[in-house]
Amino acid sequence: MSKITAAITAVNGYVPDYVLTNAELSTMVDTNDEWITTRTGIKERRILKGEGLATSDLAVPAVLGLLKKRGIGAEEIDLIVFCTTTPDMPFPATANLFAHKIGAVNAWGFDLQAACSGFLFGLATGAQFIETGRHKKVLVVGADKMSSIVDYQDRATCIIFGDGAGAALLEPNYDGYGVIDSVLKSDGSGIPFLHMKAGGSLKPASHETIDAREHYAYQEGKAVFKFAVTNMADVAAEVMERNSLTADDIAWLVPHQANKRIIDATAARTGVSEGKVIVNIERYGNTTNATIPLCLWEWEDKFKKGDNLILAAFGGGFTWGSLYIKWAY
Repeated sequence: MSKITAAITAVNGYVPDYVLTNAELSTMVDTNDEWITTRTGIKERRILKGEGLATSDLAVPAVLGLLKKRGIGAEEIDLIVFCTTTPDMPFPATANLFAHKIGAVNAWGFDLQAACSGFLFGLATGAQFIETGRHKKVLVVGADKMSSIVDYQDRATCIIFGDGAGAALLEPNYDGYGVIDSVLKSDGSGIPFLHMKAGGSLKPASHETIDAREHYAYQEGKAVFKFAVTNMADVAAEVMERNSLTADDIAWLVPHQANKRIIDATAARTGVSEGKVIVNIERYGNTTNATIPLCLWEWEDKFKKGDNLILAAFGGGFTWGSLYIKWAY
């Protein structure tokens, strides 16, 4: 029997209707369209509006659309890996709440938290359940309601993030398609530069932490940019070199959508030409765990069976990684 690989057999995404433009942001904080665009490449981002709506509510339409594409029911899913930085609540896992919402009655699941690298870590994790023969259908979801942890008085962070969700279905493949290799890394020394100061067991919520606005994402942009430019680019090059791939062999580079300059640096390091680099940051901003699956969703009709894809991401804390995928359909 030939080796089992974990192939992506369907992708789908969802973004909310509300568009938060640079012009609207300029009425909230001291910024403007030119300042934001030149530093990030972002023109607008989507925001989930409405009472009682959470990250899982972003994921539901994304996954229901995926199931419809694949022609299967939610009850056929074996495992849900829910990658998020903004869970619905500290517990239970958003994977459990989400499974109930879509009717995945036969699936077990868990949340995976690796900041912006989460979806890549989730694909690598989910692939192993397929490769061992343990499961036949693994759903990897990347979703974040970043607007819930963004301080709209802080122009350094509020210009960057948006809300969205994307998902990929992994199934067994015997012809060499799917997740071929991955290089995943983490370094906790990066915590001071990108984190949330309060709300965890280290610093539980109190009147003081709320008054100090410590329940929002905190970032030291220059330090994060420096680390991201180097590490995201290097790890993408590493996975290519490990598999004897040149830029000519790559059909598409799928980078995390954090900053256009970081994306450009990764493309330059790998030698992949601009026309092969997937970019939608100008419309959605940084949706954290959702950026890469949203890219896969939007470019799905351009992919061809056998295409070599390099996925790369960098996240807070720090986490970073790259996957080599051979497209299966």
